Amino acid sequence: MPVDPYIVLLLGTVGLAALLPARGTAADAVSGTSTAAIAFLFFLYGARLSTREALDGLRHWRLHVTVLACTFVVFPLLGLAARGLVPVFLTHPLYQGLLFLTLVPSTIQSSIAFTSIARGNVPAAICAGSFSSLVGIVATPLLAAALLGGTGGGFSADALLEIVLQLLVPFVAGQLLRRWIGGFVTRHKKGLGLVDRGSILLVVYTAFSEGVVHGIWHQVSPVRLAGLLAVEVVLLAVMLALTWYGAKALGFGREDRIAIQFAGSKKSLAAGLPMAGVLFGVHASLAVLPLMLFHQMQLMVCAVIAKRRARDGDAEESARGPRGARTEVGTGTRSG
Repeated sequence: MPVDPYIVLLLGTVGLAALLPARGTAADAVSGTSTAAIAFLFFLYGARLSTREALDGLRHWRLHVTVLACTFVVFPLLGLAARGLVPVFLTHPLYQGLLFLTLVPSTIQSSIAFTSIARGNVPAAICAGSFSSLVGIVATPLLAAALLGGTGGGFSADALLEIVLQLLVPFVAGQLLRRWIGGFVTRHKKGLGLVDRGSILLVVYTAFSEGVVHGIWHQVSPVRLAGLLAVEVVLLAVMLALTWYGAKALGFGREDRIAIQFAGSKKSLAAGLPMAGVLFGVHASLAVLPLMLFHQMQLMVCAVIAKRRARDGDAEESARGPRGARTEVGTGTRSG
């Protein structure tokens, strides 16, 4: 299972924040820059998403409802069930971070990439990830208010407004301007991808700098960290199984099941980090630790699963023969 080089950069950023945390005026400047960077990141998301693709994707409403249910219903229920692991496996602050992890929306880029590798329904994965991100801008803060309550770190109408202004408004602006800038964004996708990753690194540095300055990291011991990892392994395994076999029970074909599994079992670091910064304040670094660990874990495991799904697809095609005599009912776009 490969280690994503980007995760190495994330860990390096955490190390930099531990050694050289931003303080005083520098902290204010870094915080303002990270806010602007995340807004620009979601502007690019909006400019990349084809409006026609989004409208076409609405035809697969059963698939999208399934992904949203996994992301904002099943995941949070599992997060609430993990409350029984406090204080044996998790401290209360780590549990709060774990519960927050279950509330954030799904990923976009990695869901698309793994669905493509596994030869699944890529258009459905594009729309499912995008719809999940949009719904999450409102759903995640509301769920945090309901489930985390006062211990969540200051949810309020102002916090919701700040998240909408930072994430949703730039996304809508990107959609509105796509007609004029869409081609440029597509042609320079690789270069602009550096903006994506750089924005997240900046947010990580900001959050962990605040944590170091306020002494939050003294609350985490190696034993508690190991307990958190064990819990997240179980969480990911349960969601991967539910999305795959549950989608089969609902009558989805193979290509749609692949899209549901990869879009419904993952959580977005790009969306979760800025939300945590708003909702948790100085405690954001501890709150996003479970999300960062889960993010790396899901990338490693899903990379292996995607390759296995691709091999299984090749085997099925070979078994059908050159004329494709047998076809799977409800496969791909038809099951939507």
